[in-house]
Amino acid sequence: MSKEAKARILINDLLRRSGWRFFDDETGPANIALEAHVKLKKKTLDALGDDFEKTGDGFVDYLLLDGRGFPIAVLEAKRENLDPLVGKEKARQYARSQNVRFVILSNGNLHYFWDLEHGNPTIITEFPTPESLGHFHAFTPNPDVIATEKIEADYVAVTQNPNYRNDPRWNDAAQRDAFIKDAELKFLRLYQLRAIAALQAAARKGQTRFLFEMATGTGKTLIAAAVIKLFMRTGNAKRALFLVDRIELEDQAKKRFVQFLKNDYRTVIYKENRDDWRKADIVVSTVQSLQFNNKYRRLFSPTDFDLLISDEAHRSISGNSRAVFEYFIGYKLGLTATPKDYLKKIDPARINQRDPREWERRQLMDTYKTFGCESGTPTFRYSLIDGVREDYLLNPVVVDARTEITTELLAEEGYSVMSENEDGELVEQTFFGRDFEKRFFSDETNRVFCDTFLKNALRDPLSGEIGKSIVFCIRQDHATRITQKLNELAHAMFPGKYNSDFAVQVTSRIDEAQQMAISFANNNLNGHTSFLDGHISSKTRVCVTVGMMTTGYDCEDILNIVLLRPIFSPTDFIQIKGRGTRTYTFRYVEKEGGRTEEHTKQKERFKLFDFFANCEYFEEKFNYDEVIKLPPLRPTGLGPEPPPPPLVSPAFTNVNPDPLAEYVEIPVPLHGMKIDRKFFEKFEDKVKAALEVRERYERGDIKGAEEVVVTALFNKPEDFFNLDKLRKAVQLDRRVTLREILAKVFGEIDRFKTKDELLEEELAKFVSIYKPDAMHMPVIRQFFKAYVTDGGVRAIVDSREFPKLADNPKVSLADVRALDQWRDVIPEYVKDYVSLNAFAA
Repeated sequence: MSKEAKARILINDLLRRSGWRFFDDETGPANIALEAHVKLKKKTLDALGDDFEKTGDGFVDYLLLDGRGFPIAVLEAKRENLDPLVGKEKARQYARSQNVRFVILSNGNLHYFWDLEHGNPTIITEFPTPESLGHFHAFTPNPDVIATEKIEADYVAVTQNPNYRNDPRWNDAAQRDAFIKDAELKFLRLYQLRAIAALQAAARKGQTRFLFEMATGTGKTLIAAAVIKLFMRTGNAKRALFLVDRIELEDQAKKRFVQFLKNDYRTVIYKENRDDWRKADIVVSTVQSLQFNNKYRRLFSPTDFDLLISDEAHRSISGNSRAVFEYFIGYKLGLTATPKDYLKKIDPARINQRDPREWERRQLMDTYKTFGCESGTPTFRYSLIDGVREDYLLNPVVVDARTEITTELLAEEGYSVMSENEDGELVEQTFFGRDFEKRFFSDETNRVFCDTFLKNALRDPLSGEIGKSIVFCIRQDHATRITQKLNELAHAMFPGKYNSDFAVQVTSRIDEAQQMAISFANNNLNGHTSFLDGHISSKTRVCVTVGMMTTGYDCEDILNIVLLRPIFSPTDFIQIKGRGTRTYTFRYVEKEGGRTEEHTKQKERFKLFDFFANCEYFEEKFNYDEVIKLPPLRPTGLGPEPPPPPLVSPAFTNVNPDPLAEYVEIPVPLHGMKIDRKFFEKFEDKVKAALEVRERYERGDIKGAEEVVVTALFNKPEDFFNLDKLRKAVQLDRRVTLREILAKVFGEIDRFKTKDELLEEELAKFVSIYKPDAMHMPVIRQFFKAYVTDGGVRAIVDSREFPKLADNPKVSLADVRALDQWRDVIPEYVKDYVSLNAFAA
C-alpha cells in the first residue's frame, strides 16, 4: 500500500472516530466534503481516489462542515513520510478561500490543530468532534484583553455579591469584619493580585502557559477562581477544566468555586454530571479518573476546554498523566506548593541509574517544561518565607522527640537486639529507621509517642482542649494501633469527655474516610466539643492517617502535626508541614441572658512533633547532590517458565485399532466460547450483587473495591473465581486488570481494549508529551511497540547490545540508528510510565 493510501485510511478512521460523517446516516447528514476527484465506497471507505499529493484542482483535501452545512475547518493531508507542517501555508490559503478559522494538518501518524486567529499549530492525538469545534468557534481569544482587564481586591467579591458596597454593615467600620465573615466574601490579598498581574504580563507577551509556585495556605483556589473569571469575562475561555490529584479534593474544589463564582458560572464534578457537563462553565475532575483506560480520549475532544488548571501540578500532571493535560488545546495554568530549589542539579551523565531523587527532580522539571518555564522560573513565586514575613503564614515550632530506641534506630549503627531463631539459638538482629513498623515493632514505643504528644500538644486557646491535630503513620495497621492508643490515653486524661472518638483513623480502608476528613475541616466530626458549650469545634481532636489529608487539604485551625514515621521525600515533607501553616482566628460567642460577647484568639503558631528526626534530615543530612547507585535491573525477556512435568499414572496398553473419525478446525470467535462468557457473566452478577463493592467503586475507592472482591468473592467454593480464570474467560490478547474488569461490570467501559489499541494509546501519550517530528514518527512507532511488547528487544536495548538486532523482525539495527536521540528517550519513558504487565499475554 502506498504511503498516500496509508495516510488516507488513518485519517478517515480518525475522522469517523471523532463523529465526522462521510455519508448521510441516522445521526445526521454528511459533514465532510472531499476533493472533487475522490470517490469513497460506502461502509468500507476504501476507494481512495488519486494521489492527493498530486492533485491540481486547488480543492481542499477534506472540508469539515458545521451543523448548518457551512465550512468550519479544512484538513490538509500529507503522505506518511512528510511532516504535516509542510502543508501549513497551502492549508492557510484554502482556509481563507473558504472563510474558515480552523486547520487540521495530518499525515495519519502526526496531527496538528491550528486556530488561524490565535497562535501556532499544536499537536493533537485525536481530531476535534463537530460539537467541540462548534464550541471552540463560539469564542475569539484576545490576549490583549486579558492584559488590560482591571483586577482589584474585590474582583471575586463583586461576583459573590455585586451590591456588597451598598450594605449598611459594609459602610460601618465597626461591623465590616463581621459582615465580610457572615457573607463569606473573599478579597484578594496583595500577593494574589501580584500573581494575577504576572499572568497578565505573560499573556501580553503571547504566552499561553503559566505556573504559580505558591506555598501551602496562600489561597491558590481563590486565585484560580479569579483567573477563571478573568478568562471568561474577557472572552478568552468559555469552559474551564480544573484537575486535582485526589478524590477528596474534587468536592473541596467544587464547593470553593460555587462559593466564589456561582452567581456567574456553573461548576460541576464530571463523574456526577456525565450527561450534562457541557452545560457547565467549570468542570472538576481527578486526573486519575480521566487517565484510567485513557477515558479522556473517549469522553472529550481536544477543543472542549479553553482553560485548563492543574491543582498541585507537580502531582496531578506528573509522569505520563501529563498526556491528559497536553491532550487539550487552550490556555494552561499550573498551581503548585512545592518549591524548586530543594533539589540541586544531579549529574546528567548518571541519569540512567534511576536514582529516585533524580526521578523526583525530573518530575519537577517536567512540571516547569509543561508550563513553559524551562528555565525553572515560574510565572509567579511566593514562598513560605514570603508568607511568614508578610504575616499571612506561620512557621512551625519543631518538637524533636526521640525515644531511646528510635534514637538508636536513626543512628548509623542501628538498634541491635538478641532474639531466638527457629532453632532456639540466640542471634543478633539490627534494625534501622526504615524498619520501624515493617520489621521492628514496639508497642511501648508507640505508647511513648502518644503520651509525649498528648502532654505537650498545643491547646485550643478558647476551650483548653487538645488542639486539632493530624498524625501521620507509616501504614494502615500502624494507624490502627496509634488510634487505639490515643483513645485509651485520652480516656484516662479526660474522663467522661470522649467515647473512643478523641482520635479517628482516616485512611483509604476506612469507610467514609473522605467524608471524615471533610467533617474534621468543617468542625463537626463526631459532633462538637464537649469542653465549651456553643464553641464550634470538632469533638474529634485527632485524625490519624497515612497518605490522606496531605496535598491540598484545607483545615486552617490545625495546631499540631505529628510525624510518627521517617520521611525521605522532600516533596512529601513540605506538603505535610504545609497543613499547619495557615493563619486562623478562633471565635466563640458567649450568650448569657440578653448579653452576647464574642471572644477571639489568633493562631500564633503550630507544633510539628518530629519523632524521627525528619527536620534534622532535611536540614543537615539530606545530600541534595548525591547520586545513588542502584542494583542492576533483573534481566527480562527470558521467556516463560517451562511447564511442570506430566503426572505419572498407572500404565494401560490399548491393542485395538482407533482410527481418526473426524477432524474439524473451529476458530473461537472474538466474543469467546460460551462457557467462558457464562463464567464471566456469572462473576458480573456476583459483583453487582455485592453492595459493598458497588458502594466503594461508585465513590471512587477503586482499591477498596478490589480488596473486597479479592477477599469476599475470589477462591470461594462453587465457582472459585480468580483473576487468572477471568482473564482466560475474556479471551483477550493481553493481561486484563481487575480494575478493568470492575469498570466493565459497572458499565464504565463497554469492552476490553486489545493489546494494539492500548499500544496506540500509550504511544499517543508519548507523542503528546514529547512532540516528536514527523521524520522520526514511523520508526518511533515501530521501536516503541517492539520495546513495550518484546522482552527480548528490551533486554538487547537495555544492555545496549544493538548488533543483536541485525536480524530482528520487529526492529532492526538500521531502525535503531535512525532513531537518533529517541533511542534513549523511549526506553526511559517506558520504564517510568508504561505498565508492561498490561501487555503480557
